[in-house]
Amino acid sequence: LSYILLLGRCRYCKKRISLRYPLVELLNAVLYIAVFNRFGLNFDGIFYMALMSTLIVITFIDIDHMIIQDEITIPGIIIALLAGMIFLTDPVIYGNNLGVKGAIIGFLAGGGLFLFISILSRGGMGGGDIKLMALFGACLGWKAVLMITFLGSLFGSIYGIILMIFKGKGRKTPVPFGPFLAVGAIICILYGRELLALYLGHNLIKL
Repeated sequence: LSYILLLGRCRYCKKRISLRYPLVELLNAVLYIAVFNRFGLNFDGIFYMALMSTLIVITFIDIDHMIIQDEITIPGIIIALLAGMIFLTDPVIYGNNLGVKGAIIGFLAGGGLFLFISILSRGGMGGGDIKLMALFGACLGWKAVLMITFLGSLFGSIYGIILMIFKGKGRKTPVPFGPFLAVGAIICILYGRELLALYLGHNLIKL
């Protein structure tokens, strides 16, 4: 609202303020509303709201600097593990608590899968992506890890193809992968159950 009232300029020096700032704040609000509509104002909902804000920060830092900071992911992994062990439910199969076993398996699945990919690609996958997927696995479970990996790879591939066709980029052009993983995680949190039902050909009640 202040951006609109000030016509996109600083009140004091009158320099133009990037449209990115209000758009990021609007994005955060939209994601909060989506989480609230999906989970309500309970422990899961509050945690996912905080996670959404974290993913926005990670996304734009990765876009600008091609890095996912340890200062975000390492504390995030600890918090995600504790939340997964204590109260979070599985976003793909509702009604199932992750628990200690689910959080640890998810953590190992997310981090281990991307560590394996990094080794195979000889460093093509960054350490920040490995830690981010470990974070996702800890709080969302191993089934979400598979879904996020698929969605992130799909969106990343589409973006890469667009770059090659319209920008003349090559296959080895570095592209930040964190934003695509973040989008995959958001979709998984909000619509993971429906996507799994669609894939398996079942209705939601049978799941």
